[in-house]
Amino acid sequence: MKEPQQTPIRRICVFCGSSSGRSPEYAEAAGQLGHTLADRRIGLVYGGAKVGLMKVVAETVLNQGGEVTGVIPRALVDREVAFTELPDLRIVGSMHERKALMTELSDGFIALPGGLGTVEELFEALTWGQLSLHQKPCGLLNILGYFDPLIEFLDQMVNERFVARAYRDMILIDDSADDLLERFERYRPPTVSKTQLALRSLSNPSRA
Repeated sequence: MKEPQQTPIRRICVFCGSSSGRSPEYAEAAGQLGHTLADRRIGLVYGGAKVGLMKVVAETVLNQGGEVTGVIPRALVDREVAFTELPDLRIVGSMHERKALMTELSDGFIALPGGLGTVEELFEALTWGQLSLHQKPCGLLNILGYFDPLIEFLDQMVNERFVARAYRDMILIDDSADDLLERFERYRPPTVSKTQLALRSLSNPSRA
């Protein structure tokens, strides 16, 4: 099978909290990610709000002269949480439209610490990658070990043979924005389809 070609990283979609969290290190990491994106001339795609870590990463990229695209549903604009000063703020009709457009605009996905929405968005991006609906890298910026319990659960999914190791390995993990983006540049998606892995598992469970 021909190896998939890596798409150049021009824009990164960042999923993160609409709050700043308990520790100041979370906001510091969001700001560092913003600096790194701007330094590398990588545009930011994010949820379009002006609160929490979302505000920190977007303002940092803007202040460094970088490109920011916000995507937000009309219902959240009406609640006055939108970053209305953004040069490129796209207002959509629903959360489903938001995620679809963010995926279309982006060449990869990074999750900073966040809540239920952050985790849901990350796992949808991972699932679409597993189904070969895209071939874009997905990563966790694991600040203060925030995602350690989630990583442990992912490994448990593999151990219990609900997730193939090839798909667990799609998730790139680092505590450095610069190092994580370096790994994004080298990322190669799995070359075996989910169906092929399922058939392989049935014929030889030890390889699941």
